[in-house]
Amino acid sequence: MAKSEQLFNRAKKVVPGGVNSPVRFYDPYPFFAASARGSRMITADNKTYLDFCMGYGAMVLGHGYSAVTDAAKAQLDNGTLFCVPTEREIKLAEMICKVVPCAEMVRLVNTGSEATMHAIRLARAFTKKKDVIKFEGGYHGAHDYVLAKAGSGAASMPASEGVLEEASSHTLVVPYNDPAALERAIEKNRACACVIMEPVLANIGLVLPEKGYLNEVRKITEQNDVVLIFDEVVTGFRLELGGASEFFGIRPDLATFAKALGNGFPIAAIAGKKEIMQKLAPAGPMYQASTFAGNPVSVAASIATLETLAGAKNSIYPKMARTCDEIVGGIRDMLSRAQLEGTVNSIGSMFQLFFTSDKVKDEASARKANAAMFRKLFDELLKRDLFIPPSQFETCFVSYAHSEDDADKTIEAYGEAFRRIKK
Repeated sequence: MAKSEQLFNRAKKVVPGGVNSPVRFYDPYPFFAASARGSRMITADNKTYLDFCMGYGAMVLGHGYSAVTDAAKAQLDNGTLFCVPTEREIKLAEMICKVVPCAEMVRLVNTGSEATMHAIRLARAFTKKKDVIKFEGGYHGAHDYVLAKAGSGAASMPASEGVLEEASSHTLVVPYNDPAALERAIEKNRACACVIMEPVLANIGLVLPEKGYLNEVRKITEQNDVVLIFDEVVTGFRLELGGASEFFGIRPDLATFAKALGNGFPIAAIAGKKEIMQKLAPAGPMYQASTFAGNPVSVAASIATLETLAGAKNSIYPKMARTCDEIVGGIRDMLSRAQLEGTVNSIGSMFQLFFTSDKVKDEASARKANAAMFRKLFDELLKRDLFIPPSQFETCFVSYAHSEDDADKTIEAYGEAFRRIKK
């Protein structure tokens, strides 16, 4: 019996489902990681996988990037938790304000879910309104504000057991890439405090905003005095140093960050306009607190990450984009050779394949893709030492550590996998 199977059987006795996050599970059992370096992960069974999950986008520089790990190690000798302010927290906030277009002030928190939850509460405090608009296919963490799915008409329903129906009733869900639908929803609901959106959907597969769409969203929210929140937990510091906001030239009122901010260390941030951010306690009446906010080890890692990205942004981002483009071009070519129907969406260092001949532009079109075929692809790629997120509705990530040789191996693995799943 493989060691990963043994570990999974052991885990199921003490961990619900055997994993600490549901996306980590796949049949018959997930492999267990032992270590990682650069673009590769090594398992408990001593197998090495070329990694395109990359911490679901967090490892923008790659696993074990020395400047980041060295900064964290140095901080360990000086303390791991103080619960009083440190100078480095100021430095990190200043760095974020310098590169993120909407950032006039920053509050450090711990996770993406925490950041989006408090950003929504902040918008409510600022506008004195209750309702939230999110988009079909958008994911903003596992809290009651946003675990809602579209119902009949403008109604929303809980997307999980245990979510309060009262919370879902204040969340409206509208189609992505449809500005008219957003405008109608706001016009019908004058109690809307905020619109929260992933500027690039990355949790329904990868779905890109159509040309001019984000500009329209910004225009509609401004005209109706609705706070626009960009959830950049995935895209922040990945698409560009200033995230999707810089990439598309759109300035939201608030933005949330996590993942790539710490290159694998647990940290997140809320950034935005001073007039809104000053509602946060102790400056204002909106309460938010956390023992681990501004954790010195994570802050040190984040400073090192942003210093690396800022110092070489003219080489890091183009390199990742070139590697991603090469992989995407190769996958499309292999699809054609295998005579399989497929659509590959990509932007910057992010890509995903859908087994459908239709354009994938929203949740509805993403769900029409053949998910069973994708699962076969996952299994075949795993046999070829290539690890991608197990779900059709996740996104693959290229890091700075991925090389041209990695790209060649990836294209070859996809080609072999296509030939196998067509049989």
